[in-house]
Amino acid sequence: MSAPDETASPLRRRRPWIAFAPVAIFAALAGLFLYQLASGHDPQTLPSALIGQPAPATVLPPLAGLTGANGMPVPGLAIAAGGDGRPRLVNVFASWCVPCREEHPLLLQLSRDPALEATGLEISAINYKDKPENAAGFLRDLGNPFDAVGVDDAGRSTIDWGVYGVPETFLVSPGGTILWKQTGPLTPRAVADGLLPALRAASAGNAAPPN
Repeated sequence: MSAPDETASPLRRRRPWIAFAPVAIFAALAGLFLYQLASGHDPQTLPSALIGQPAPATVLPPLAGLTGANGMPVPGLAIAAGGDGRPRLVNVFASWCVPCREEHPLLLQLSRDPALEATGLEISAINYKDKPENAAGFLRDLGNPFDAVGVDDAGRSTIDWGVYGVPETFLVSPGGTILWKQTGPLTPRAVADGLLPALRAASAGNAAPPN
């Protein structure tokens, strides 16, 4: 029997461990996801670094061809530093985004809720990397829940908001602080457990996000 090759390179001897690295990474990520489910947390409502921070000052042009119920053009987005004295829900959407269509009926429901209207809530949107005619058609066909729609055709403004994809939704306090964020489509659970408590805090004059 021949003796083992003592001259084999350390790299070759370590190679079997490298082969298992992707499996270990996948297992770790799967474990994190299962932990979130088991703990009762929605993976789409993980904390954002922007929560509790000032919302980025944002000025975007209006969506061409979009008119409101009164026949007047829907204005673009204008978010000033320090807020404008009332809470604002900012939804990032695109006509090509399938989950945006899934969440749209819920946005319409929120826009027609008298209790939310009484809080002074303004529902705004950032249209992300979209064709204006497609975005306007999307809102004409499905209904427009937005008081203002700003166009971010190059995706530059959404970088300031920390947006990685669409849809994403932010609640901004009357004083301009981001109170809550939803990554992915809005759901009834996200509205009940996240948005509404944060909005109540905002209406009570509490700039800090709820626990």
